[in-house]
Amino acid sequence: MLIPQTGLKIRYYGDPSLRRRSKPVREVTDAERSILEQMAELMRLSGGVGLAAPQVGVNKQMVMVDVGSGLVTLINPRILKKTGSAVMEEGCLSLPGVYVKVRRARKIVVGGYNEQNEKVTLSAQDLFARALQHEIDHLRGKLIIDYANFIQKIRLRRKLKDMRQEDVDGLF
Repeated sequence: MLIPQTGLKIRYYGDPSLRRRSKPVREVTDAERSILEQMAELMRLSGGVGLAAPQVGVNKQMVMVDVGSGLVTLINPRILKKTGSAVMEEGCLSLPGVYVKVRRARKIVVGGYNEQNEKVTLSAQDLFARALQHEIDHLRGKLIIDYANFIQKIRLRRKLKDMRQEDVDGLF
């Protein structure tokens, strides 16, 4: 999906930006705030609950999550503490139609910065914690398919190949 006025679009499986490690943001400027605003709009239009900058081709450590209690944006996020564990099926805007069961911490504490360059620490649990961990994975070039077991990867192979081909076909 593309937002015409901004040019930002969701990058799909096969796009190299999804596998790059994101660079830390040295200072949050108007440029980063503008990207974050555009990302929030794109996330809402796409029906997602989270979005990371690499998913729109921006190589910066910026994520956002909205699981129904308001938009949370983090810059240079770090997971400081993990507790418990739970398995749940996850999807991803960059992998439409692909779902993988992923084991993640049930509760986490995350540190980072907000859009005003203020240091923040958040406690999250359940879906909020899962969404944050998912988006932070994107900053390290990690996708939900990396959690798939051997059998799941075999089942996903054709779908992923087709997804890559569609992405390549869309370039010409």
